Amino acid sequence: MTDSLPDGVEVLRPIEGRHASVLTNEALAFVADLQRRFGPGRERILAARADRWQRLRAGEQPGFLPETADVRSGDWQVAPAPPALARRRVEITGPTEAKMLINAFNSGADVFMVDFEDANSPTWGNLVGGQANLTEAIDGTLAFTSQDGRDYRLAEQTAVPVVRPRGWHLVERNVLVDGQPVSASLFDFGLCFFHNARRLLDKGLGPYFYLPKLEGHLEARVWNDTFNAAQDALGLDRGTIRATVLIETILAAFEMEEILYELRDHSAGLNAGRWDYIFSVIKKFCDRPDIVLPDRNQITMTVPFMSAYTELLVRTCHRRGAHAIGGMAAFIPSRRDEDVNRTAMAKVTEDKERESKAGFDGTWVAHPDLVPVAGAPFDAVLGDRPNQLDRSREDVSVTAEDLLNFTVPGGEVTEDGLRNDVAVGLRYLSAWLTGNGAAGIFNLMEDVATAEIARSQVWQWIQRGRFDAATVRGVVKEEVERIREEGGGDRRLDEAEALFAEVALGSDYPEFLTLPAYAVLE
Repeated sequence: MTDSLPDGVEVLRPIEGRHASVLTNEALAFVADLQRRFGPGRERILAARADRWQRLRAGEQPGFLPETADVRSGDWQVAPAPPALARRRVEITGPTEAKMLINAFNSGADVFMVDFEDANSPTWGNLVGGQANLTEAIDGTLAFTSQDGRDYRLAEQTAVPVVRPRGWHLVERNVLVDGQPVSASLFDFGLCFFHNARRLLDKGLGPYFYLPKLEGHLEARVWNDTFNAAQDALGLDRGTIRATVLIETILAAFEMEEILYELRDHSAGLNAGRWDYIFSVIKKFCDRPDIVLPDRNQITMTVPFMSAYTELLVRTCHRRGAHAIGGMAAFIPSRRDEDVNRTAMAKVTEDKERESKAGFDGTWVAHPDLVPVAGAPFDAVLGDRPNQLDRSREDVSVTAEDLLNFTVPGGEVTEDGLRNDVAVGLRYLSAWLTGNGAAGIFNLMEDVATAEIARSQVWQWIQRGRFDAATVRGVVKEEVERIREEGGGDRRLDEAEALFAEVALGSDYPEFLTLPAYAVLE
């Protein structure tokens, strides 16, 4: 589709129906300008990542950067939070499908993280239709009627939207700029900002974003430059955009202060992205025989390396006047089993009590029913205060050795853990390939991050001799048959099985499972 499009822009899918309101010539020209200006910076980021990863695989140890010591010792603060983001006690996350958007906006959460990334399968319909859904939601006109006739409408009071675009490592293959696929980050951000920035400002809100998968401050700098260019192009004051960075890679944990500094006029804080963080540890040290993590359910927030990074995150944020947002509660309440609910709710409450007492200003949930459960511990600690930025946590002292202490007391690699990883990986990939990026599996909301843990653990355990490949292939076959017996055989299961084998049983370790998966996504 190239007729009448901006020079150098090609759209490889039909622009029809509601998509036409998103993919306007003006919006595509805006995205193309961002791509031409910042696409080369993205390429440099990816090259630097690849080089650093090879050095880590060869035994290099990460640490705090000597060249940025002056930033860490300097006396500076990020810009104060805008009023709409002063209170972030409970944030709900979810994809951009209309029904889930409405339920999340109506959930009672303070913030809704509108996810074009890990909770979203990047089909063309999900991405462009999701942009249309978001704009309609901001306008207050979004509605949905289910097949059984249930109507979903937006409430009068809704959560504040904060949008998460896809990470720097991904492209949007359906849009070419000068013959090359556009950065998925710039595509998602650009369309959202172009269509919604003024709409949000007119409502007393603003263009707020979550930035995923960053590995260091130079990556944050490219985002900051992108923000300045985008604001200038629309005639908005610099600093109008606010961004919260997910600290979900082990390398970013060593550069939290520098990341805040690079984004200081646009910063809205940091988030402890716990699941991707675990995935990152396995990935970055995948060739290290001395680093073998146990079953996923044994890697709690109290184990040394997880505790160290979250404590440092709170101290770093509050030292610089930024919000510290806690990790995801992924439990999905059961409509049939109250015993399961009671046990899970108790664990959620315990987790959120720990976070609130540690100084976090808010937390994440994946289901509307968890909003009051997660909020209660923060209500108890905060009272009428919107946050606890006044808690400096000067008692916290975290070293590089603390961040790299990957021992898990009592942790074991078990056959149950293997089977759960295989089951989750297969079921999630099957859902993702059919357009569902947020899949309820075994009473947990699974997304790309947890699927990455699943396949990474299986790969690591095979490489470290915990299981042989033949045994794992047998478990894969058994779990595939189990899914078929449950009626899941029509959900691209053969392709999911092949993908899982590629990313979990191959000799080398693919950097992201979504890269080969995107190649076969329709």
